[in-house]
Amino acid sequence: MQLEIALDGTAVVLLGDADAARQAILRYRRAGADLAHFDSPAALHAAGALPARPGLVAVVRSSDTHDDGEWAPVLDRYRAAKVPIAREPAAGRRGRVTLVGGGPGSPGLLTADAIEALRDADVVLFDRLAPWRELGRLTTAELVDVGKLPGHHKVPQAEINRLLVDYAQTGAGGRGLNVVRLKGGDPFVFGRGAEEMAACMAAGVPVRLVSGISSSIAVPAAAGIPVTHREMSHSFTVISGHAPLTPEEHTHLAGLGATGGTLVVLMGIANLPHLAAGLRRAGLPLGTPLAVVERGHQAGQRTTVTSLARAEADTAGCANPAVIVIGDVVRAASALGANADGRGLRELADALAGA
Repeated sequence: MQLEIALDGTAVVLLGDADAARQAILRYRRAGADLAHFDSPAALHAAGALPARPGLVAVVRSSDTHDDGEWAPVLDRYRAAKVPIAREPAAGRRGRVTLVGGGPGSPGLLTADAIEALRDADVVLFDRLAPWRELGRLTTAELVDVGKLPGHHKVPQAEINRLLVDYAQTGAGGRGLNVVRLKGGDPFVFGRGAEEMAACMAAGVPVRLVSGISSSIAVPAAAGIPVTHREMSHSFTVISGHAPLTPEEHTHLAGLGATGGTLVVLMGIANLPHLAAGLRRAGLPLGTPLAVVERGHQAGQRTTVTSLARAEADTAGCANPAVIVIGDVVRAASALGANADGRGLRELADALAGA
């Protein structure tokens, strides 16, 4: 059962240790509640202005506690008065960092562990490819934008590493904070998550990883393109398209593609002409299907389907964020009927056949 109640102006009594209740306090205040917080039964009984029958009583306790402890007599009194009682999780430990994979940008692809980590955070350092627009409803944390654009790093990586450590060690008056580093996709797939984890470990800051759904798999799937297929491809290779490849790398990838493997390129729009030309020189067949999926799992998702021969001409209008898929599996989008730019199956088939 799921209940929704409006708390604007509602008298709410919040019970619990001040530090454990720090995030619950923010949540109720943000919801517009007229909040009275008490960190002990003695403080509660000493308050003369306490509402006799508030609209809601919330008690904060850790997840491993199964009884109401010192608050039991107070809660029994409110139960007898028919006052609704809510349970609030205690805020997590200070002085730690959690690297969270946010998936390709849709809040629906956040994992349960990612949502829990965000709810429990005091500060979130986020990238532009993570679902940052949803953070206002997912967390009460301070939000810090450290996003990068292709060719422009608003906050250099070394500075991000320093911020993670500083927030965890000295945030909130030297007490440290519970820090979440929210990244698009998975932190360990071209996300520099390993560098950030190493920086935390070197500084003695506890750090853990919450894996995310990688855009290398999820974005092609959004366009109906499986990266493997029993009749087309038994392997897939994921590469970063940030920097131009060497002739040896082109030759290696062309060999993988020629034997039926799928090539998935992340962050490769700027270097797509160089990539396509290099694969052609290395001998990958000109008719090899190629798709660019822009804004996968987000508003305005669009798929452009062409071939290696016409890649530069047909994808000239494409922009980041995008994932490039090269290989016969692109044809499966026609069979699945999932071409995201709205073209029908016949048009998609014609585009592949005539490219």
